[in-house]
Amino acid sequence: MRRSNIICCVVGMVIVLLLTACRDNTVYHRYLHTNRAGWERNDTLRFLIPPVKEAGRYCEELGLRTDGNYPFLSLTLIVEQTKGHTGDVRRDTVECKLITKQGRVMGAGINHYQYTFPLATIDLEKEDSLRIIIRHDMKRELLPGIMDVGIQMTKMQ
Repeated sequence: MRRSNIICCVVGMVIVLLLTACRDNTVYHRYLHTNRAGWERNDTLRFLIPPVKEAGRYCEELGLRTDGNYPFLSLTLIVEQTKGHTGDVRRDTVECKLITKQGRVMGAGINHYQYTFPLATIDLEKEDSLRIIIRHDMKRELLPGIMDVGIQMTKMQ
């Protein structure tokens, strides 16, 4: 009797995991690496999001991965988005708070840190694509400690 209960629990957990996985509305998720020597101010990162299959509202998030060499409390980024179908351009300045004034890292990790920041909510028509360009807007020309920058886009229900 006990063995059958364990098997039922395992089967139930697998079904729940499969149903949960099917509800993931992520349509794009990608990270790009920056130069190991440092991210140069003019080195833009380009994300090309392919045409979406459904019209709707999409949520965009910005991801960062840093190491212990990043010398500032925050990071300022210029994010420019161009809709492929209409050519509409949206430009935002995003300030990413990474470390509190008390020195506490706000990201997850030990030696390398992962951060996620809300970027925008955007309405797209079926077959709309996006081109997103990101560059840093810090006083230093060469910015150490930023390893990867990413974009995740999910369809809202």
